[in-house]
Amino acid sequence: MNLSAKLKLSLSLISFALISACAGKPGPVGNKAVPEPAKAVELDRYLGKWFEMARYEAPFQKGCDGVTAEYSLRDTDASEPKIKVVNSCTKDGKTTTANGKAKIVEGSQNAKLKVSFFGPFYGDYWVLDRAEDYSWAIVGEPSGRYLWMLTRQAQPEPQVRARIEARVKELGYDWNLVRVTDQG
Repeated sequence: MNLSAKLKLSLSLISFALISACAGKPGPVGNKAVPEPAKAVELDRYLGKWFEMARYEAPFQKGCDGVTAEYSLRDTDASEPKIKVVNSCTKDGKTTTANGKAKIVEGSQNAKLKVSFFGPFYGDYWVLDRAEDYSWAIVGEPSGRYLWMLTRQAQPEPQVRARIEARVKELGYDWNLVRVTDQG
């Protein structure tokens, strides 16, 4: 291996280590057989503000409440839509915001996206299921370690909460790993 190749390998390993340290250790696998998304997503109906009802606790969200996600178009002139992502979290009385970007996975009927908050690194974001009226959505990714339940209302009705819980279980997720988000 020449010096240039060794340097590239070293930089890659250092970058991976730094990114891993920032993200933290992922949680347990809550679904060993993550299903494909159930429905196509109409992008214009999915855009807007969502409140996190519950989630699998992730290192980058540890202790967060009052969590919201807002999606909007970044570039309306592009042939392929690009999405702006703004996530907010309140922890210890302080609200932090993370800005990201997303792109649609070709052939997924808009139900699979690649989302990035760290430069060139993208993670999977799958809209596994949603209400017909886009009042709720269940979001996951292929490893089964991450899961989010989103609603359009900060305090969804009990029957909506029950429907989402039932659907999460139907999709094969372990409800015991779910952390309900306090929306205040």
